[in-house]
Amino acid sequence: MTGIMTTWWVWIAAALGLAILEVLAPGFVFLGFAIGAAIVGLMLLGPAQFLSVPVLILIFAALSLIAWLVLRRVFALPGSKPKTFDHDIND
Repeated sequence: MTGIMTTWWVWIAAALGLAILEVLAPGFVFLGFAIGAAIVGLMLLGPAQFLSVPVLILIFAALSLIAWLVLRRVFALPGSKPKTFDHDIND
């Protein structure tokens, strides 16, 4: 329980670092992780402070995945589907 991973400000600092990294390498990849880390950090201010580190990491992973999927759905370009080819370009 006395590990640094159970300290709320570590998760908030990680979220801030990931958000800055998202600005440098856009694509909504690091933003999903930043949102997950920020939510876990805020959860540690309440009753979640008694959770173990593996449970916190599991919550972080699940929240990051959910945030990434939501961001991908909300900010996807309309009609952005993979390009497929039905013919050979050499014909």
